[in-house]
Amino acid sequence: MERLVRFLDKAEALLTRLEPLLPEALPAPDWKAAAFRWRRKNGRGFLQAVAKPHPIRLKDLQDIDDQKQRIVANTRQFLAGRPSNNVLLTGTRGCGKSSLVKALLNEYAKKGLRLIEVDKSDLIDLPDIVDLLANRPEKFIVFSDDLSFESGEDGYKALKSVLDGSVTHLPDNVVIYATSNRRHLMPEYHAENLETTRVGDEIHPGEAVEEKISLSERFGLWISFYPFSQDDYLNIAAYWLVHFGCDASDRSAWERDSLNWALQRGSRSGRVAWQFARDYAGTLQGKGRR
Repeated sequence: MERLVRFLDKAEALLTRLEPLLPEALPAPDWKAAAFRWRRKNGRGFLQAVAKPHPIRLKDLQDIDDQKQRIVANTRQFLAGRPSNNVLLTGTRGCGKSSLVKALLNEYAKKGLRLIEVDKSDLIDLPDIVDLLANRPEKFIVFSDDLSFESGEDGYKALKSVLDGSVTHLPDNVVIYATSNRRHLMPEYHAENLETTRVGDEIHPGEAVEEKISLSERFGLWISFYPFSQDDYLNIAAYWLVHFGCDASDRSAWERDSLNWALQRGSRSGRVAWQFARDYAGTLQGKGRR
């Protein structure tokens, strides 16, 4: 009996020393949250609730009415349990691609929509994320922003497999929305075009080009964004000036400043218009004016 007691004491002491070396228990998802980020800790992934999701609204996004209508229609179909597509939003930087996805959450969170942001480096965990969500009653958009891959990356392979290349398929309560400045999500090189062959009247891309197209074509819905005209840019700037409490009715008071702001940044985008409005409104308010 005494030997057993000594053995148990030694075992307890050993476990006490080993306990700090054991990985911490990962937090359980807070399913009451509307937005999540996929995080990794000690080599394992978990859903981290976002306390304050971005407040952008659909009505805040100006001069992208066609893009807005198409993604809203697809999202409504998804929420209603009707057939819907995974979505790839591509095109000019700063024109509202990621903001549009965030705005969908604010519009439809009360109808059960949830948003999970996954960094490109964590896309390798997509099968685990999908398994975690499969039996939930909510509808989940798995969102990856600003995608761009190099050939052979693990995240590229995982995304391609989950979209349309695995034995299993996405559950009905999960869709994938992604944004990219590249239509085919990967860099394209001039040399690859030299692989193109012609058979009769048909053009056959080379293997390298086919490989790059094969990922983007697995998104059922492509939504493209284009550079804003000067008038579009000024209209967006005016909207945000009013939003920040300024009187934007007299364009001569701020138009030149707005155009110079865009010129300095080399872009007339919604993001640049928003940044200008914040700066202009903050400067006026600092002077006690609006």
